[in-house]
Amino acid sequence: MSGKRKRVVLTIKDKLDIIKKLEDGGSSKQLAVIYGIGETTVRDIRKNKEKIITYASSSDSTSLLAKRKSMKPSMYEELDRAMLEWFNQQRAKGNPVSGPICAKRAEFFFYALGMDGDFNPSAGWLTRFKQRHSIREINIRNERLNGDETAVEDFCNNFRDFIERENLQPEQIYNADETGLFWKCLPSRTAVIKGKCAVPGHSSLEERVTVLCCTNATGLHKLKLCVVGKAKKPRSFKATDTLNLPVSYFSQKGAWMDLSIFRQWFDKIFVPQVREYLRSKGLQEKAVLLLDNSPTHPNENVLRSDDGQIFAKYLPPNVASSIQPLDQGVIATMKRNYRAGLLQNNLEEGNDLKSFWKKLTLLDALYEIAMAWNLVKPATISRAWKQIFPAIEEKEGLDFDEEDISVATVATILQHTKGLENVTPENMEKWLEIDSTEPGYEVLTDSEIIRRAQGQTDESSENDEEGIELIPEKHINHADALQWTENLLGYLEQQGDMILPDRLVIRKLRATIRNKQKMTNSSQ
Repeated sequence: MSGKRKRVVLTIKDKLDIIKKLEDGGSSKQLAVIYGIGETTVRDIRKNKEKIITYASSSDSTSLLAKRKSMKPSMYEELDRAMLEWFNQQRAKGNPVSGPICAKRAEFFFYALGMDGDFNPSAGWLTRFKQRHSIREINIRNERLNGDETAVEDFCNNFRDFIERENLQPEQIYNADETGLFWKCLPSRTAVIKGKCAVPGHSSLEERVTVLCCTNATGLHKLKLCVVGKAKKPRSFKATDTLNLPVSYFSQKGAWMDLSIFRQWFDKIFVPQVREYLRSKGLQEKAVLLLDNSPTHPNENVLRSDDGQIFAKYLPPNVASSIQPLDQGVIATMKRNYRAGLLQNNLEEGNDLKSFWKKLTLLDALYEIAMAWNLVKPATISRAWKQIFPAIEEKEGLDFDEEDISVATVATILQHTKGLENVTPENMEKWLEIDSTEPGYEVLTDSEIIRRAQGQTDESSENDEEGIELIPEKHINHADALQWTENLLGYLEQQGDMILPDRLVIRKLRATIRNKQKMTNSSQ
């Protein structure tokens, strides 16, 4: 008679490994035997796949995931979600985050969320918050942002030691980064206003995509661009198979990169393309992908090939903007190539600018941005790695005397474009750099973080109204609710001892009621 199976408690890392094996065709029965668990447990892991991946993606530590065995929620789940969103954004920006700063922010969100009871953001709460999300530390103090020279030097030395230990060549070292692109923004004779196109009545924000670039340190392997748009299949694609596009196309409702898309890109595009390239060069199929701390970049434990030979490594938050290779002129060059290409196409077609603008489709833009990326020279990319690899060798095929499309070239094209002959150098520079700081991820305001933490969606107001209709005897119209809210807000603002978060909650409620009232009026 067989003995009772010993109870096995899997770590988060074990669960991630099982998910990978299931995605690669592994059977529940086989995995149950390998890990010493029941088939029901394997099926539960499959069912909770997205929840497990999301949890692991937002974690800050690979080693802690290998130890952690549960995703124990906080007793203040809304506060926890808001704090994690806020923390990830601060880390992505390279802002210093200390324990006291976290405590103060947690207190703000607690009251802004309208949570009941008292809240004490003690050292114990902070420790539990870090443990729940596998955050290594929150103690960055007195750091100069965006380029502390000592921090840069320390990282570069440590990274070079790491590369030597792993026996990696420049061909095996990659960097990827996202940027927002206003793909339909054309120059104007007057000042370019950020977020607006040159053609009146049209907003570039409505025609924005996220572009993910990736290349190795030699610049000889530029991966196909990854573009995230709003529509799953834009009208301009028509019968075009997305697999045949010159870029890898994904869709997301805000045209932002997110954790799910980035993971798909890593597993389905980055790993296979890197393997194929290294194989063609006779190199070991091993590579590292250097990333910044964008909230859309999953934990290192998630970004790892099945055999562990292709993996991600992160730049410290306080040095990323100073040394990330793609940010050292590479992405800027690609965008300049793109905009110069648009103008050149307009010249060749002999159209007036307005007609050209109206005819320009997303499909046209994708072909143009792919061409712009192809035009970025290996020497431009290799130079961008100089801070990390000062002694990088000039490999065969790299001509450091070559130049990319210059600002002067763009100016010349403008001079031959009807209606733009008199665009000033200042306006041209503004146009070329209009999206230079546009991130590839969604930056949330405090109010948006609060709404997301509360699980509110664009349809939430409709659901709330349905809830009111279920109790007709207590029906209160929007005008009455708004008046009571105004009175309460007026009362609170007269009280000198009332703290700001209390008023913020009521102001948020007032705004919600006003929006509902507008929707009701517009539908009548």
